Amino acid sequence: MRQIILDTETSGLDFEKDRIIEVGCLELIDSVFTGNKFHQYYKPDNIVINSESEKIHGLNNVFLSKFNTFDSSINE
Repeated sequence: MRQIILDTETSGLDFEKDRIIEVGCLELIDSVFTGNKFHQYYKPDNIVINSESEKIHGLNNVFLSKFNTFDSSINE
């Protein structure tokens, strides 16, 4: 059986305002990691990452400023 394990981080918990800032995926076959993975950071555009979220995932606006936004990467 093939499984994809997905993890995301966001700039906060407000689903109307906050943005996805990190996505990670791992592929498992019969519960064994295949070595296939995906990882990407995204800048939250004009959204300021709140301090509670930063304490959880350690990501901040300065670090993420060099990456594309999630929306712009979908349209590529």
